Amino acid sequence: MAAYGTTGTGQQPGSGLLIIERILRDRDSIWRQIGEERDLGKLTLQMLTSSVLALACYGAVLGASHSFGQAGLSALKLPLLFLMTLAICLPTLYLFNLVFGARLQVRQALALVMVTITVTAVLSLAFAPISLFFLLTAFSYSFYKILNVAILAMTAFVGLKFLTSGMHALNAHTATAAAAKREAQAAQERAEAEAVAELAIPSDDAPVSPAPAGTSDTGESKAAVPAASVSVGAAPPQQSNGAVQTAVVYPPKQSLLMPDGRYAYPVAPPLPGQRPVATADLAPGERPASMTLLHVWILLFGFVGTQLAWTLRPFVGEPHEPFQVFRPIEGNFYVNIIHTIGELF
Repeated sequence: MAAYGTTGTGQQPGSGLLIIERILRDRDSIWRQIGEERDLGKLTLQMLTSSVLALACYGAVLGASHSFGQAGLSALKLPLLFLMTLAICLPTLYLFNLVFGARLQVRQALALVMVTITVTAVLSLAFAPISLFFLLTAFSYSFYKILNVAILAMTAFVGLKFLTSGMHALNAHTATAAAAKREAQAAQERAEAEAVAELAIPSDDAPVSPAPAGTSDTGESKAAVPAASVSVGAAPPQQSNGAVQTAVVYPPKQSLLMPDGRYAYPVAPPLPGQRPVATADLAPGERPASMTLLHVWILLFGFVGTQLAWTLRPFVGEPHEPFQVFRPIEGNFYVNIIHTIGELF
């Protein structure tokens, strides 16, 4: 396992703008760092810096279809779009997992979503040369808008795959920590049970209980011995001939009569820590995050992001329209995209 501070190849992890290289090359160390909550503030700041700069550059490419003013405005609005969507949706992800008892801290949730935004931003920037190529060689406003919407949708899909992968890794880390805790508790209970057994089981020098009436010399019982003849914690019963039967206080409630007159006790059942534990039996803070809830949150994140993008438009400035900071809110994003696709054909 690669130690924190180095990648699996022994190299120093990326920092600042190169954090994306660490995410893509050594994502397991990112998941471990988030799961162990080590230096999450520094990690989040690095991802925030990378994503804002990458989104600003790609936003400038979007607005370049209209003017330099629109390019500068889109460079500001595109990072703002992602950060505002994060601010709106992050409390829902954290609080819903908190309600269901998942071990998900707010800093961990923020870091996971920032991984998604960073991957989306840097991959979008990687498509910027392609977008510029179509802008300079075969510009069509409708085609250019659909092209960039498709680029952002594809890169967002890849980023959200990183989110689900990170949540799976975080759940595995939570399960490992919970298993280690249960194993430690089980070991402690096992040691206590062995200590009780050593004190309770009679040794060879201890008085031997007389065989019950009806037992032959060979040790074979002529009558069944009642299961309740020895009770845990009860006083030893008196026999008719005045002999006292030895009662051993030990967790098993049933005893077996051996041929020499001693009582043998069955093997104790497995301790609670030795059996699989259902998720519902785990204490709050040990339960994994719900993947179903995460998928619902991803849909919510997508709807909020697209509606917010529609509210902050224009990003891609139409050349025949005057410069605008915001357009009047009318229609919705999905109807406009369908209408634009119809214009292409």
